[in-house]
Amino acid sequence: MGAIVGASITYRLAFGPNAGRKALTLQTVPVRTESRRGDDLVSKQAGFSLHAGIACRSNQRKKLERLCRYITRPAIAERRLSLANNGNVVIALKTPYDDGTTHVVLSPLEFMGRLAALVPKPRVNLTRFHGVFSPNSKLRKDVVPQKPVEEQENPKPKVYSMTWAKRLKRVFAIEIEKCEKCGGPVRIIASIEDPDVIQKILKHLGLDRPVDPQNRSPPVDLADQQTTLF
Repeated sequence: MGAIVGASITYRLAFGPNAGRKALTLQTVPVRTESRRGDDLVSKQAGFSLHAGIACRSNQRKKLERLCRYITRPAIAERRLSLANNGNVVIALKTPYDDGTTHVVLSPLEFMGRLAALVPKPRVNLTRFHGVFSPNSKLRKDVVPQKPVEEQENPKPKVYSMTWAKRLKRVFAIEIEKCEKCGGPVRIIASIEDPDVIQKILKHLGLDRPVDPQNRSPPVDLADQQTTLF
């Protein structure tokens, strides 16, 4: 996968008879020599491009929606894909490149390699921050908006997961935190797992009596039981 991703960002082919070469492109328009508006806010380095020419204010909801739709767009539009007579995949670019390229031609295997490079690895963050926006940057606090002061002074209480006692009460309506006799709170003081000790305690409490013949439920193996003292 590393070789596939590296070839993809350098516009080269990762495998096949043309491995290491650039993909075949079609140029149907003349090379654009004049600079477009906003080109001074676009930087291309090492196969990556940073575009800072689009700004959106917080109250421009329509523009924010268009920006979000652009970010979450699929990898490629099916309507811009077509097959050539020899079986190659022809990809029509939405906007021609500066050198006049309007189409990219790939073999089916090369096309699958380009798609594989776009699939993120499992459990990997799709959004990564670098430079001053990185989590450990000392300048992050100067460029990232901070929480209001009132929220910092009055933090919300931390929510903890439910205990097993609460889960038993919620699912099976079993109340183990309340004494059946006095109604007071019950506290666990020991957990006994030794089968011999469990058998002695059950025998002392008179709970090891044989099963009633009228009760068709199978007998309980005392060795498999676990007793909890309260």
